[in-house]
Amino acid sequence: MSNSKLEEFKRYIRNRKVAFIGIGVSNIPAMKYLSKMGANVTGFDKKTYQELGDICIELESMGIGLSLGEKYLETLMGYDVIFRSPTVRPDMIQIQRELKMGAILTSEIEMVMKMCPGTIIGVTGSGGKTTTSTLIYNMLSEQGKDCYLGGNIGVPLFDKIEEMNEDTIVVLELSSFQLMTMNKSPHIAVMTSLAPDHLDIHTSLEEYYDAKTNIFKYQNEDDILILNYDNEILREYIPKAKGRVRLYSQTTKLDTGVIVADEKIKIANNKVRRHIIDCNEIAMVGKYNQMNLCAAVLATDGIVDIENVAKVARTFTGVHHRMELVAVKDKVKYINNSIASSPIKSITSIQDIEQKIILLAGGYDKHVDFEDFAKTIIEKAKVVFLFGETKYKIKEAIDRQLEEINSNLEVVMCDNFDIATKKAIDYAVEGDMVILSPGCASFDEFKNYQERGNRFKEIIESY
Repeated sequence: MSNSKLEEFKRYIRNRKVAFIGIGVSNIPAMKYLSKMGANVTGFDKKTYQELGDICIELESMGIGLSLGEKYLETLMGYDVIFRSPTVRPDMIQIQRELKMGAILTSEIEMVMKMCPGTIIGVTGSGGKTTTSTLIYNMLSEQGKDCYLGGNIGVPLFDKIEEMNEDTIVVLELSSFQLMTMNKSPHIAVMTSLAPDHLDIHTSLEEYYDAKTNIFKYQNEDDILILNYDNEILREYIPKAKGRVRLYSQTTKLDTGVIVADEKIKIANNKVRRHIIDCNEIAMVGKYNQMNLCAAVLATDGIVDIENVAKVARTFTGVHHRMELVAVKDKVKYINNSIASSPIKSITSIQDIEQKIILLAGGYDKHVDFEDFAKTIIEKAKVVFLFGETKYKIKEAIDRQLEEINSNLEVVMCDNFDIATKKAIDYAVEGDMVILSPGCASFDEFKNYQERGNRFKEIIESY
């Protein structure tokens, strides 16, 4: 069966002027695809021709125009459709000028949501969304479903739409930046958590929260909203949902939903509970990962057999850079949790570790509050090695907390990431656990959290 929405879009886009702001991983396949459809495509990027490299030659060979460098948006005039990269704010003057002239603002992931003929499962949250998205995808794959994983994770999906049909299930990890301009919600929406984050790009906490709620704002009564009941902010969204609400918890024995109780994951329906798996059988480490599993169980309920859900839970050890065991050297464990790019992500990751840890923290300043992070550091760490733009802010937050809390925590200020990591290695003795869980983004020293995590692994392996 042909995809009527896609066919209609193909007819519309031919000979249209289309701008892509940001020549990155998600936009490049869409640029090529639309160019082949007959659209007049131009890519805009603040990076120079030299910085972008060979991709410029490839795009130009396809007839795709380029506007690059510091003044890259000066030529953004007279476009019919504008695709923005996630971190490009929609309220930029040049974009708003075009919208007033009748341009349509969208994104690669938004078009996937609108044109996919199958089912969309969207996952967002201030933490846990990557692991939860991957768990859902793995469960669907284990069941033999025709499924894709995209959004903030996986591969760009715009040029895969032609392969999709009514039985296709697309799992999308959705960031607040991707959700900001969304006017369509997924059929199944999952919200894993909500806490202050990304205030370096969002103008306010309210804007950040509003962006997140777009994941369910446009649902209808046949759709499903899955919420972490243990998150106080998410509980407030229950009465605002238009679709059916399903909940999960590890603190409350819900009559209906998925719970962690008696060291088991159980799914309940009107107080009748079915056992999914014992917690000690789950391959992933940490109680927060038990919650990610609960969310995935609900998202696949009625789609994936319990046996296949349990099989994935027993075999999936987690995603790279998420509490990843890098090595055990001289009986010291080294854990890479570079994904923890906000305080809440670090807090969630380390709060249920029983022993005192050696912590590496700091990085790019997203203008968030570090008070709760400081409390957790004092509680869980015997020493913390601080680095990056935020090291003084974190140190100040720790000092304020230490005025009221009696602690032997040692705080070591370091000039950069490499020095902090090497000092942590030198400090560690048999039985210690060294954890990179920065609580901050990586952009002051690294391109992304993956590069930061890989550098951590390189130092550990070679030291």
